[in-house]
Amino acid sequence: MKKIEFGLMTFADMSPEPNPGKGTNAHQRIQHLLEEIKLADKLGVDVFGIGEHHRDDYAVSSPATVLAAAAAVTQQIKLTSAVTVLSSDDPVRIYQQFATVDAISGGRAEIMAGRGSFIESFPLFGYDLNDYDELFEEKLALLLQINKAEKVTWSGNLRAPLHQAGIYPRAVDGELPIWLAAGGTPASALRAAKLNLPLMLAIIGGVPRQFVPFINLYKNSALEAGIPAEKLQIGINNHLFIGEDGDKVADDFFPYYAQMMDRVGRSRGWQPMSRAQFDYMRSAEGSLMVGSVAQVVEKIVYEHKLFGFTRFFAQASMSFVPHELTMKSIELFATQVIPEVKKRLAISS
Repeated sequence: MKKIEFGLMTFADMSPEPNPGKGTNAHQRIQHLLEEIKLADKLGVDVFGIGEHHRDDYAVSSPATVLAAAAAVTQQIKLTSAVTVLSSDDPVRIYQQFATVDAISGGRAEIMAGRGSFIESFPLFGYDLNDYDELFEEKLALLLQINKAEKVTWSGNLRAPLHQAGIYPRAVDGELPIWLAAGGTPASALRAAKLNLPLMLAIIGGVPRQFVPFINLYKNSALEAGIPAEKLQIGINNHLFIGEDGDKVADDFFPYYAQMMDRVGRSRGWQPMSRAQFDYMRSAEGSLMVGSVAQVVEKIVYEHKLFGFTRFFAQASMSFVPHELTMKSIELFATQVIPEVKKRLAISS
């Protein structure tokens, strides 16, 4: 069986600043985030990911900066964006920043490229939303070329051309691992397969089994493109929160989770989250992994049967949950859930 990696990720949610123009909440949230990463590293978690947002309810607009800080205080854990909003950034700077994180960490940096879940960054950096699709395709092509070659000659429609441009520093091992993040659209599966990129699927609603055709499309397309089955890398990402008592942790977590989902949903026309909806998502075949160690283990094993993933990402630092509860959830994930899942799936450590 392929090696399976277990990771944690966060968008670093925070309360908007109480005093306009100040950064006190962001300061505290990032300090807590670094504590989460250090704990994950200490407990042997394989990878930690940080998302990029440009809103007042998230602390991180520059994942590479925070990952560089984490690189200096960790030893083993891989460090990745989750995601880098590629469409509204510059591939040259993205590569340089993550190659720098790679140098600080001794070769532990990765990039997870995606479109992002919000659009604030497009006008912020002067990009036209009418170019949404072309921006992503063009910039992904350039990033992949930069990753493979020290000197780059390139031209496109939406960025100034490059002619034998040297891009520095270079990754410690020559290339950075680059994952493609997706939300379940067939085009994303086909793109990842065509480009021979590992695929990360976020499952934040509905039931996991509805995404089986999407993963199968990726697998089949990759095999048709000549990628050996043993080389395929598939990641699955779920919202996760763990406590000693499954019912109690659900009761404690629900208000925070509903607040988070309603905050996102207001701009998307979603109905407010009910407790019945939350409980349905927590059910055996639902997408939400909130409960006891045993309950979460069962759901991860179930998803592995569905998808055969090679990386499981737990979004386990969410909303405005008290820091001590998040740290406890991370500890249970690392010390009890991961070992039991490995045992159940007969995975060697």
